[in-house]
Amino acid sequence: MSTLPRAVDLGVIGCRVCHLVSHDTLGDDDSALACPRCGSRLHRRKPASYSRTWALLIAAFLMYIPANLLPIMRTASLNDIDDNTILSGVVELWVKGSPDLAVIVFTASILVPMLKFLVLSTLLLSCHRGSDWARLQRARLYRLVEFIGYWSMLDVFVVALLTALVRFSVLSRVEPLPGVIFFGLTVVLTMLASMSFDPRLIWDGRDIDD
Repeated sequence: MSTLPRAVDLGVIGCRVCHLVSHDTLGDDDSALACPRCGSRLHRRKPASYSRTWALLIAAFLMYIPANLLPIMRTASLNDIDDNTILSGVVELWVKGSPDLAVIVFTASILVPMLKFLVLSTLLLSCHRGSDWARLQRARLYRLVEFIGYWSMLDVFVVALLTALVRFSVLSRVEPLPGVIFFGLTVVLTMLASMSFDPRLIWDGRDIDD
């Protein structure tokens, strides 16, 4: 367990918008202080972090199910029409000689969302229990989730790129299908869940969520 003091122990508070550090004069109210630089309301912790993050994470998981079951892309040529889900699209890319692209799509569409579900669930459960287990490693996991979140829309970009490129061909066509919408919703909801989670709760060792 780290013995370094937290900001709340030092009587300071940081603005989540402009990152200015100010003296904590909230007292027991936690509703009256505004940032002296940008005017945003200051909170010791993100309000309702647990409930908001859980709600967004569960909604993202519900969207992820049809995102994998429904086709995301239709490829049509003179003699063939083929609808592909995420996984079947990965297999087709591999079989047709694009293993690099198949690995990228598999990583962005399967591994990354599952990793985000697992990491955020672990962080929520451990913080809610006030666990002091591997706090530094959990903080690093959260930073990893934030970093990979920027690349989560890669699968949607691949479909959009293929659609744009193949439209130049008279003999073939690529169309996005409803699975892309559900996958896009999954990505957006997991990003919002990551933003709603307050990593400072990792270091609290107790639930101070308001």
